[in-house]
Amino acid sequence: MTPAKPSLEMLRALTEENVLRALMADRRLTRAEIAAGTGISKPTISDAVQRLAASGLVVDTGERTTGRGRSGSYYALAPQLGTALVASISPRGVSAETVDALGDTVGRTHVGLGRNAGEHQAARALTEAAARLTQAGAGGARLAVVSAADPVDRATGRLVRLPDAPFLVGALDPAAVLAPHVTGPVLVDNDVNWAARAEHEAGCAAGVDDFVYVHLGEGLGCAVATDGAVRRGHRGLAGEIAHVCTTGPDGTAMPLTEVFAALGLRRADSTAVDVDALEAAVSADGRTAEMLARAVAGVLSAAVALADPALIVLGGEWGRLPRMRTAIDRQLAHGPRPVRVAAATVGSPELTAARGRAVAELRELIVRSARPDGR
Repeated sequence: MTPAKPSLEMLRALTEENVLRALMADRRLTRAEIAAGTGISKPTISDAVQRLAASGLVVDTGERTTGRGRSGSYYALAPQLGTALVASISPRGVSAETVDALGDTVGRTHVGLGRNAGEHQAARALTEAAARLTQAGAGGARLAVVSAADPVDRATGRLVRLPDAPFLVGALDPAAVLAPHVTGPVLVDNDVNWAARAEHEAGCAAGVDDFVYVHLGEGLGCAVATDGAVRRGHRGLAGEIAHVCTTGPDGTAMPLTEVFAALGLRRADSTAVDVDALEAAVSADGRTAEMLARAVAGVLSAAVALADPALIVLGGEWGRLPRMRTAIDRQLAHGPRPVRVAAATVGSPELTAARGRAVAELRELIVRSARPDGR
């Protein structure tokens, strides 16, 4: 059977997509530059640019090439294509920003939020941050990507309350909170999953498709990446390691979260790790570092047995301490399946990865809007 030839409409849509993606990558280009970069003929590119300009997706910047020969017009994405909202919800508050399709930050804000904040306080902080940014954003927010320092239900996007979690905001529903401020989808995931993606994209796990990222800070968390993708599990709760049993300070088995209570390293009236006290104890007493390393290594040994990673990445305030990394590395080296250990390197990893996803999703929305069926 002779394969069907693509329709003229399909060819036009593909050409327009190439033009849009070229302008997303290079900001401003002449039609000749787009043709050279895409390998598509100049007349075909010129027709596509005219159609995109007529539909309001591309504009003539008014700038012209200089030098010998015929001058060319520079084209760019239209300024009113909207933005994407990026938000991080943590004990430190709600940090939010809007980004455009070029990856530029259009606006940025922060709303404080205490460690004992409940669902309603978190909702108010997220609403305030979104309102500040979307009122000022050109074209409005077309989608949102949210990072949350709590488990996230994979099916609903709601935050999940687990026993002994140090930062509890109930069953907060970020998608519902942001609905008045965002015209499109709202993507929500746990902050540790976003951090793992950031390390895979541009950190110590770049080029490593199978790794485990463990967050050791006020809270405890883990992300498992296999074949280059973070695995979220049936409910989205994969990597919640606080209640995994390990070796306690006295040599008996106990949940990882209880190790810090046994060592007196919890914040008052909270299950959160007292990072300052922990760092002071680790610096003053090598025995404390070894007990913590033994407990963490017990959890990681289980992850190694189940996921078979090539690398373990240590993130979080005290996970990146050189003494802790060395102690954990030493503990794992004594096991039956040693795995390389590295400290996380990406700053603000949850926002970095969420921002990258937001830009990618916004670009897809813009490209789809150029297609005849909008799909």
